[in-house]
Amino acid sequence: MSSKPKTVLSEKLERVTSSQAFTWSPLPAKRKLAFTEKNQTQPSQNSGNEESGNKEPYYPNCDSEIWLRSCKQEVTEPLQGETKGKIPTWLNGTLLRNGPGSLQAGENEFQHIFDGSALLHRFGINNGNVTYQCRFLQSEIYKKTCNANRLIITEFGTKAVTDPCQSIFQRISTMFSLNASASDNSLVSIYPFGDQVYACGEMPFIHKIDLQSLETLDRVDLHDQINIVIHTSHPHIMENSSVYNLGLSLHASGPYHSVVCFPKTLEDSDQSMFDNAKIVASIPARWPLHPSYMHTFGITDNYFVIVEQPLSLSIPATLALKVQNEPLSGAFRWYGNEYTQVNVVSRKTGEIVRTFQAETFFFLHIINQYEDSGHVVIDVCAYRDPSMLDCMYVETLKNMQSNPDYAKMFRGRPIRFVLPLNPQSQQIAGESNLITLRNTQALAIYLPNGNIHVKAEKLCNLGCETPRIYYERYSGRKYRYFYAISSDVDAENPGAIIKVDTKEKTCRTWQQENCFPGEPIFVPSPQAKTEDDGLILSIILRGHGETNHVGLLIIDARTFEEIGRTEFQTDSPVPRCLHGWFFPRS
Repeated sequence: MSSKPKTVLSEKLERVTSSQAFTWSPLPAKRKLAFTEKNQTQPSQNSGNEESGNKEPYYPNCDSEIWLRSCKQEVTEPLQGETKGKIPTWLNGTLLRNGPGSLQAGENEFQHIFDGSALLHRFGINNGNVTYQCRFLQSEIYKKTCNANRLIITEFGTKAVTDPCQSIFQRISTMFSLNASASDNSLVSIYPFGDQVYACGEMPFIHKIDLQSLETLDRVDLHDQINIVIHTSHPHIMENSSVYNLGLSLHASGPYHSVVCFPKTLEDSDQSMFDNAKIVASIPARWPLHPSYMHTFGITDNYFVIVEQPLSLSIPATLALKVQNEPLSGAFRWYGNEYTQVNVVSRKTGEIVRTFQAETFFFLHIINQYEDSGHVVIDVCAYRDPSMLDCMYVETLKNMQSNPDYAKMFRGRPIRFVLPLNPQSQQIAGESNLITLRNTQALAIYLPNGNIHVKAEKLCNLGCETPRIYYERYSGRKYRYFYAISSDVDAENPGAIIKVDTKEKTCRTWQQENCFPGEPIFVPSPQAKTEDDGLILSIILRGHGETNHVGLLIIDARTFEEIGRTEFQTDSPVPRCLHGWFFPRS
């Protein structure tokens, strides 16, 4: 690995030449990545429009304020709203959402969106009627912060207010206790574990939630249950209700990326899914002192897919930052001249079957993955680099309208890799495509050292984030459609919901002026006959001053036309959330 991280991606990266496969466009001249320079460098506010004397915003249709709101008052009792159009009477259940709900801690302010106190949103849907509730997750850190009325633990991008009564030796001692040194603010996602509902983040603490009242019922310490120190906030739910997730475990020989199985328990058993958790596959981190950052992973019938990107977490820097009471984000390193490594791991043996090298990219979300005729296909929402994490700093969001590079920093595209598991015997390096699937422009070739380099194809030319599919039937299987929200802040309407046809490489959008939808969740129709036979559910917010407003939008997934919505006026601002889950009424 390089001796130090790169702050600017080289434009001379070795590329597999193809006019058809996906290639990143050139970087803006002299642009640096704030995230790789100790995460403190903010884009210049004296460039672009400001220099010319024109103070018009760069992105007039995008309102970053939706991320900066703080909920001041919970909605504990179901709130009635106004419905327009039609809410299908067969759609009955609960849509839960999770995300940062407040950036305030007394007189202090969190500095990164990923640090905001977790707020749970609930849309109850019953026979054409919709209600809304929201409550803060009662994590230990939230309760302590409220009691102290200040920032008490250093988070991902926010430095805590130092306790004058705590010595440096006391701070060092807390390093050896995950409970004392880590935040349990589970603000990212919602997932079912059996018949129970849990809020998840990336630290190994998850919180049990009451589906009706949003009350926080319990906290599970997965580090105590099984040897993992962090995990992804996107586990996979299997047809038999078992749950798999990818975590980082520490061993004497270094860090390992470990897949954990939480098996479904029998109804008459006294044990929980967490009591029976076990590591079923474990591979050593590509770089022993710099394990790659993981937000999602893939699973198919026979394989786990673990993507080691060049954004890594420096273990020595993490320890130093804890002593210095500095944010964890300062421990991340971006090795822009290193390739991305894709590991295909056998679910049967837990061993690596084959590894592939790909051009450098950063990602948070895998869209889907599946096996097809001796290949593994994996679709990813990819970015050239991790500067989109910079875009989520509060100060950067506040100043985005005067930042000419903001849209470029957030620019990403959905791409597809095709991984040949049984390639033909090695030919002359670079002379033949090892992929035998039809209807793909992806490439796989031998490099001179015998490794296989894979090059992706672009699935559409729109920025896509928080992707969702018909998960219950098509997760880990060959599929056609996914749904996402736009990540193009400079688009004519940056609040679009997108439907992508991965077979035809086409897309459709739903959009409305000053309307900012959240992650689109697919709910199949009763006895659904096709993959897109169902509904899209999305939380919607309004920008430009309409802070105390939230709604549930319902779109026909096949035609992509709105069929109904219910909107609510609240007594307090409603901030943007991240991920959620629909729980049908049984």
